[in-house]
Amino acid sequence: MGCIQSFRELCDRPKNTNVRVSLPAVCFVWQIAMIILFGVFIRYNEESSPFWIEHRKAKNISSDIENDFYFRYPSFQDVHVMIFVGFGFLMTFLRRYSFGAVGFNFLIAAFGLQWALLMQGWFHSLDYSDGKIKIGIENLINADFCVAGCLIAYGAVLGKVSPVQLMVLTLFGITLFAVEEYIILDLIHARDAGGSMVIHTFGGYYGLSISWMLYRPNLDQSNRLQGSVYHSDVFAMIGTLFLWMFWPSFNSAITDHGDGQHRAAINTYLALASTVLTTVAISSLFQKHGKLDMVHIQNSTLAGGVAVGTAAEFMLMPYGSLIVGFCCGVISTLGYIYLTPFMEKHLKIQDTCGIHNLHAMPGVIGGIVGAITAAAATESVYGTEGLINTFDFEGAFKNMTPARQGGHQAAGLCVAICFGVGGGIIVGCILRLPIWGDPADDNCFDDEPYWELPDDEENIPPVLQYNNHMRNKDVVESNFTMEQSDARPRS
Repeated sequence: MGCIQSFRELCDRPKNTNVRVSLPAVCFVWQIAMIILFGVFIRYNEESSPFWIEHRKAKNISSDIENDFYFRYPSFQDVHVMIFVGFGFLMTFLRRYSFGAVGFNFLIAAFGLQWALLMQGWFHSLDYSDGKIKIGIENLINADFCVAGCLIAYGAVLGKVSPVQLMVLTLFGITLFAVEEYIILDLIHARDAGGSMVIHTFGGYYGLSISWMLYRPNLDQSNRLQGSVYHSDVFAMIGTLFLWMFWPSFNSAITDHGDGQHRAAINTYLALASTVLTTVAISSLFQKHGKLDMVHIQNSTLAGGVAVGTAAEFMLMPYGSLIVGFCCGVISTLGYIYLTPFMEKHLKIQDTCGIHNLHAMPGVIGGIVGAITAAAATESVYGTEGLINTFDFEGAFKNMTPARQGGHQAAGLCVAICFGVGGGIIVGCILRLPIWGDPADDNCFDDEPYWELPDDEENIPPVLQYNNHMRNKDVVESNFTMEQSDARPRS
């Protein structure tokens, strides 16, 4: 107990947000390390090197159009926009943290995709004949997926950590992601095309566990900045729309060419559409006077895309996709209304963006849906060849049955949760050390400690709270203006 008390006292030392030395040092050293590691390990694969011509002749490929680049690049573009624009703008709802939301999202994504190419490459793309990692367009998509897990985790600690802490969070997050992905997809042989388990469940519980470890009992000192204003919610809605539009590409980007990719896009498209209607219905039903809460529209409308990810390439059927979206719209919206305040008050988890409702819970639902759909698969529905192709019943898994595959899917979900919670607790302990330049409790959710702001933004008069992702308050009737507004719920 004495050691624990000493550790807490060490972590509770006065905060210093000056990162003039630590941030440049981390960025320079880690980027130089990336250059060295890329020089040693990374090479182009046969489809992106000049040897493509010889490869094409050897494989009897008739045209350059058969190069995987032309199949995958449109999906890569969509996923890339989701990572840098969608996630970045979705987190701009805080009235004084837009620079941090978009800028730090940019920083950790740019670093994370480099580290992900290495970590995933060592597990999936290593050529044992020469010890090199061979990369192509599909590796870039997978690297973006890997980064998505860390951006999800960032949502839980948004406004409460320094850029140096975010770099550390990303370094460990990418490493953990690559390991759990290898275990789930390769060793357990679970299928997870859209990453409900590997990306969303892991990223959600990784971020929530870190937030629990970094709990701030006096965070209400920054309460004046926790809410949003009218224009910040509009910017966040831009992120929502980009994510919503491109989510079918996200879930289908790395599925097999042909029917699997086609089916994944259709299932995601329908689940997202269904989620919007149920989110609007629940938001209106549970607010006084039937008014809509922008928090729910920004976030819960995306939950269907998360939940359908694992089963996206399965024969979920169009009506099944609508059912998944319907359920997630209800569960996610109720999570913002009831669960987020409960978790902050009783579990000491301060979830700034509500990632538990958008990613963690829908990710778990997606894993369960995937397990049930896989276990229920039959040759009459898929066809003999279709069943083998969809679930990859080949090689060491050629004798796998759908029922056993369902069990493997459930095991994959458990692994994702364990890695997220366990890894988050360990990384949270590291991030609690008072060496990272994180802000004090009364200085959170503010760009000022880490960004040069325009002169007219340096000092602003306090305004009444308009909206808050972390607190649930009764809705009252008001005549809203940009200068003053009555409170309404942010969670």
